[in-house]
Amino acid sequence: MGTITGFEDLIAWQKSRVLARKIYASTRNPIFSKDFGLSNQIQRAATSIMSNIAEVLNERVGLNSFISYHSPASWCRSKSQLYLAFDIGYLSKSEFEELFAITKEVSRILTGLRIAIRQRDANNRSPH
Repeated sequence: MGTITGFEDLIAWQKSRVLARKIYASTRNPIFSKDFGLSNQIQRAATSIMSNIAEVLNERVGLNSFISYHSPASWCRSKSQLYLAFDIGYLSKSEFEELFAITKEVSRILTGLRIAIRQRDANNRSPH
């Protein structure tokens, strides 16, 4: 594993960037773009995921705070809004499935990171 020199090196950030780009592309659909409230909200949620990851490496928020709250809240909002966009016909089934799969992948990566951090912290506290 290489050295992480910036947030751009994190797979979670890279995947969340893909998600945000694809959500922006989907919300440019003429029907979806007319629903400014939902399109804006889903764009902000997706952008929030990658922004929160970047903030951690810039030390604006604590890593544990980020892992336990910030990103989970963002990806839950994204998933919920994807369901709504699909249900009301703004996303095709294939668009929904692709975006949802990326959202789940970012969630899995960040969950793994949270578990690794908790294990590391537990190991650092236990006597050797």
